[in-house]
Amino acid sequence: MKNKIIIFNPQSANSKHRIPNSILQIGASVHGHHDYILVDGNLEKDPLEKIINLVKSGEYGYFCSSVMPGPQLRQAIPFTKKIKEDFPEITTIWGGYFASNQYQVCMDSGVVDYIINGPGDVAFPTLIKELEKGNTTELSNIKNVIYRDATGTVQKTAKEPLLDQDALAPLPYQHLDKFYSVKNYLAKTFMGGTTLSYHSSMGCPFSCSFCGIVPIFNASWKGKSAEGMYSDIKYFKDHYGIDAIEFHDNNFFTSKKRVVEFSKLILNDNIKFWGEGRIDTINKYSDEDLILMKNAGCTMIFLGAETGNDEVLKQMNKGGTQSGQMIRDFAARMKKVGIIPEMSFVLGMPADTEEQVYKQILWDINFIKEIKEINPDTEIIIYLYSPTPTEGSDLYQQILDAGFSFPSTLEEWISPSWENFDLRKNPLTPWLKPYMIDIIKDFETVLNGKYPTVSDFRIKGYKKSLLQLASNWRYKTGFYKLPYEIKVLHKIWKYRQPEIEGFYSE
Repeated sequence: MKNKIIIFNPQSANSKHRIPNSILQIGASVHGHHDYILVDGNLEKDPLEKIINLVKSGEYGYFCSSVMPGPQLRQAIPFTKKIKEDFPEITTIWGGYFASNQYQVCMDSGVVDYIINGPGDVAFPTLIKELEKGNTTELSNIKNVIYRDATGTVQKTAKEPLLDQDALAPLPYQHLDKFYSVKNYLAKTFMGGTTLSYHSSMGCPFSCSFCGIVPIFNASWKGKSAEGMYSDIKYFKDHYGIDAIEFHDNNFFTSKKRVVEFSKLILNDNIKFWGEGRIDTINKYSDEDLILMKNAGCTMIFLGAETGNDEVLKQMNKGGTQSGQMIRDFAARMKKVGIIPEMSFVLGMPADTEEQVYKQILWDINFIKEIKEINPDTEIIIYLYSPTPTEGSDLYQQILDAGFSFPSTLEEWISPSWENFDLRKNPLTPWLKPYMIDIIKDFETVLNGKYPTVSDFRIKGYKKSLLQLASNWRYKTGFYKLPYEIKVLHKIWKYRQPEIEGFYSE
């Protein structure tokens, strides 16, 4: 009987592979109830051949894939298309941010049967249960599902409130170990020799109009308790000797109480950690809280600074209380405490005129330099604005009025230009002109020469000194154009950009 499930994690990088938490969570939802196999495109030499051989066995009735924007589309789209063409009886189910945010083009493709629209802890096993019974008339009662009804109309069911994260089934790490050694996912980073990638919460309580997770979580957040997190961390420390953690939550620091409690629990375990948060949230922590976090191993915090311009922050609907002055003050606080702030900036927001767009870019470049003056250890991540706004927002209407549109087919999404778009490195936005992109990228090159990222632990000693020497005059004078001498050094030493490549070593 064809009732086994293939859960596929498309390749996201050529190296530095992290534990595939997304497919592990789906596996956890059916563990002990349905037979399933995990296929990781990052570790398979030929994942499509493996998937096809599994389907040919006659035992598998479901091909399920987690699909994030960007590199994962290179396998998710052609693989799903191939499976559906050669084995039309196979049920295909997609989940992940891309599937949820671009659900119409997915459903129109003819190769995706169902979409899990957000967390699938309940939705996925319930959908499988109804499909196994041959009962598609009850799908409207399952929350977090997108499907076509009997008339062929695409239907989105109601959103399910986020669940108690401690009550969910534990991730099946031992099951993963049957297919791929967990040790293969624990690698060297700038924080430690054995780094774990971990999720401790779902969602974010804010509704920034440029953020892709807003339509999925509706400004809600739920996290594991400090004790639940620590129990998982202890498991990996005891069994695999981890000495560092990357918390890939959308907003790890949402609950100060949880972070403080966790910091106390992990205080003496000699484990360093990195996480993502908001400046206006963490700024409410006391100095004592921040010092505790530092002593507990908090090494770096990724922060969406976005811009130092208060008017543009309003345009982004950033919410909260963040301002340009708060960014300055926070950089100073982090310097005092000794935690590295890793601030991301989004340059190239739409404006009424071309001149306004360019002036804002130059303004933020100078603001970034000001932040580096306040705290030279601040890591700077620069993104070009790529529209992922919430439908119905003022920003969404603004980008439509400017002539921007998303691809209308899945095939368009895997063209090179759109893949770079998803990486927020080469947008196709009509208001961002080539000369604007040039100055942003040239400034970024000079900045990365003057202040090489601490996360690339290969760039030190004479390499760091040479980079800084080559960059100093450009950085000081503001002459960023055509910095070929810096690019050559970056290429020779394979300089790592964490916003694209992460922290993991080769």
